[in-house]
Amino acid sequence: MVSKAESPPAADPGLTSGVDLGQAYRDSNIDALLDELDRELVGLKPVKTRIREIAALLLVAKLRETQGLTTDRPTLHMSFTGRPGTGKTTVAMRMAKILNHLGYVRKGHLVVATRDDLVGQYVGHTAPKTKEVIKRAMGGVLFIDEAYYLYRPENERDYGPEAIEMLLQVMENNRDDLVVVLAGYKDRMDTFFHSNPGFHSRVAHHLDFPDYETDELMGIAELMLASQHYEFDGTARRAFREYLERRMTMPHFANARSVRNAIDRAKLRQANRLVKKGGTVARGELTRIDADDIRQSRVFADDGEDSTDTPHRGGKDAV
Repeated sequence: MVSKAESPPAADPGLTSGVDLGQAYRDSNIDALLDELDRELVGLKPVKTRIREIAALLLVAKLRETQGLTTDRPTLHMSFTGRPGTGKTTVAMRMAKILNHLGYVRKGHLVVATRDDLVGQYVGHTAPKTKEVIKRAMGGVLFIDEAYYLYRPENERDYGPEAIEMLLQVMENNRDDLVVVLAGYKDRMDTFFHSNPGFHSRVAHHLDFPDYETDELMGIAELMLASQHYEFDGTARRAFREYLERRMTMPHFANARSVRNAIDRAKLRQANRLVKKGGTVARGELTRIDADDIRQSRVFADDGEDSTDTPHRGGKDAV
């Protein structure tokens, strides 16, 4: 039997009527941001599902507060794993907007950083560099690309651990004003977390970004072209699919980033072709990418790889 002293406090009558969750969801207008993410990114169904789950969690947490229910602030630090060009930076940007929209970060901006932005080359250099990046990111999301480069155990004089310690402190002490997203290749991130358990214990959401399939990459290409008022003709569309099928088997393939690079080079070839042709150019010719603009790529050579399609370390995902 529970004694009078141990009885739970009486509920506030004003807080017992409940809330209309559907109406609260509509009032939040979060669907607009989620739909924007759907339109901007092809595929990535598991990632989009997880983002919607996180958004629902945050909305319900806010509603619990309105009902006087004790709710610990959700842990929002994340890990995004996947190869280059799979949309990690784009999703982080959208996540920053969602967090701001729901009142979990003040500004909703995204700051992208790599090891070079955080770690100095001599004593006393790392702390001010890391503090400056953290200061710029406060109120938003700090996206650390290829985070495993912060940890270089083979170099005893490396200053990465100093940056790691500062990041761990801010992830714990300032989690109400900053969300940190650690990103990189999955196998390397697994090793990084194993070597730095402090990070793993502070990261609540691990999202894996799969490589795109050929049909998805074609969809990405069509979206990119349409946004720039270009289009494939029928033969060019078939040529570009063949380009992708070859390029995907070659080294340094970077998913959507490789698609963007290929389209940029096709536009260069198209422009060169039109200038050489001379004379009056119809509007349709200015927008059309021909098959020859695609097939001039060295990817179609037996031993060729389009060398300008090679991503560099620390580059951003482009989707």
